[in-house]
Parts: sequence; structure tokens; C-alpha cells
Amino acid sequence: MRILITGSTGFVGGHLVEHLAAAGGHALVGLSRRGAWPAALAHLAPHVQLVAADLLDAVGTERAVRAAQPEWVIHLAGYANTGGSFRDPDRAWAENLTGTRTLYDAIARSGLEPRVLFVSTGLIYGEPDRPDAACDESTTLKPASPYAASKAAADLASYQYSRSHGFDVLRVRLFNQIGPRQGADFAVPNFARQIAAAELGKQAPVVETGDLSAKRDITDVRDIVAAFPLLLQKGTSGEAYNAARGDSYRIQDLLDRLVSMARVPIQVHQTIEPGRKSDTAVTRADATKLRTATGWAPRVPLDRSLADILDYWRAVARG
Repeated sequence: MRILITGSTGFVGGHLVEHLAAAGGHALVGLSRRGAWPAALAHLAPHVQLVAADLLDAVGTERAVRAAQPEWVIHLAGYANTGGSFRDPDRAWAENLTGTRTLYDAIARSGLEPRVLFVSTGLIYGEPDRPDAACDESTTLKPASPYAASKAAADLASYQYSRSHGFDVLRVRLFNQIGPRQGADFAVPNFARQIAAAELGKQAPVVETGDLSAKRDITDVRDIVAAFPLLLQKGTSGEAYNAARGDSYRIQDLLDRLVSMARVPIQVHQTIEPGRKSDTAVTRADATKLRTATGWAPRVPLDRSLADILDYWRAVARG
């Protein structure tokens, strides 16, 4: 398959490229705004033709699509910072909704007819209707941030293009992913970064953290990306599919597991900001539809994910 991947140099994109390269038989073209691999992903350069393209540039995007001649498009690119979206909502809306529409319009003008997978987020569901209820694909969308709202709009636009433009588009809604190389602005890698630094004496043996009461449906990113080609092979055009383990874990429990893996005794110092409300207190997904359609199931145990993340940050701390 000739596969065009937007956002190929990001966290999920890097793991996707690794998965597709290992499977073999694909010609991979990646789009990124800068057209350069970050140092941690430099090993992927031989496997992907990387093209500089900004999805807010209609002419450049169409040129890239025509050159790639894709049979599949996996659309990962966009704004992905929930907290930052409150400070810069215009950027979130532009990169998530306008960027998606620009890509789809470029495909339409190219005359190509690839199968497209839009990568959405479980945050578009917001708070569950009942405490600890699992969200399925029919759950009402109640996004609680500009990031989630802009992704919900792009998700719905993808459905609209499949109906009124005849596009072969399907959607996958990702719940929380963890794995090596994830940035330290997310909870689990932030904990691991602090533990790794403490092991080397680069900081006091204390993990500084905020509220740990939230519960998240956590899946290893390497399992998540394995679902993408399966959906492109077996999914139904226009449909949405949740991708998640289906179990919720307290952030406190994830930190406790990481602390138990530390090579030095670690203390936890928790500071909860007065008046701060969690974006979504509990997330849990029903991924039955994905499992039934594709046979997909997560395979990486949670403790292996945590150990691999901690080892990654140990390597970073060593330099």
C-alpha cells in the first residue's frame, strides 16, 4: 500500500511508522510542518519519504497529496494539548478543524480516491452520563475543552464528507495512550522523568504531582497503532470506532506502580490547585465495535508499558 501519514513525526505517528515499517510491503510518505525528524525518531528516516507541508496551506497540501498518490491516508496531524487549548483556542480550532477540511478538499481536488482514517479522541465524549459508565460510539458528545470541541467538529466533518462528498472516510477515537517517547507534559511520562532523574541524583527523590484522583482508560500506544491498518482493511466507511483497553486506572495507581519500579526510595508530594476542576474525572471506553470488526485486542500489559516508559526516561536522563 502507498500510505500517506499526516503528523508522522509525533508521538503516535512515530510508533505507527515503526509498526508499518516492521510489517513491510508499504510505501510510506509522511507529512510534517517542518519536514524533519526529531532526534528520537531519526531511525525512521530510511523507512519514510518525509515531506514538509502545513495543512493550513491548501496549495502545499494538494501538491503533497498529488505527489504521494496514496491508497490509504492516516490523518494524525493536529493540535493535541488540552490545557494549551484554553490559552490558544484559535490555534486548536484552526489546526484540528480547518486543517482536516483542507486535507479533505486537497484529496477531492486531486481526483484520487484513497481510504482515509481520521484519528479522533475519546475526549469528545466528555463526562459520562453515569459515574464510571463506559462510552460507546453512540454516547452523546460533550467536549469540555477547546481541544476536545475542535476534534469533535473535525470528527463530525469527517462523517459529513463521507455522506455528501462520497469520501471513503472512517474514524477511530483514541482514549489515553502511553508509551516510550511520550512528552513529559503528560502525567505518566512526567512521573517517569522525575523518577529517572532522582535515580541519578539529578533531583531530590520526590515526585511532584497534582491531583491523582482521575481515572483513565489506558492503552499502550503500540497496541493502538496496530488497530489502524486493521480498520483500514476491515472497517466500514463513515463509521466511528473506539480504541481503548476498556478498563480505567486511577492516576494514583499508575504512579504507585512506577514508584515500585524505582531504584531508589521515592516520596510523592501532591499539590492540588485550589478551584481547579479536572477536564474529565473518569474515562472508560467500550471498544466492542472495534474488536468485533477487526479482531483487535490490546496485547501489551500495563506494567510492561510503565517499565518501558521508565527505561526510556532513564536513557534520556543519562544523556
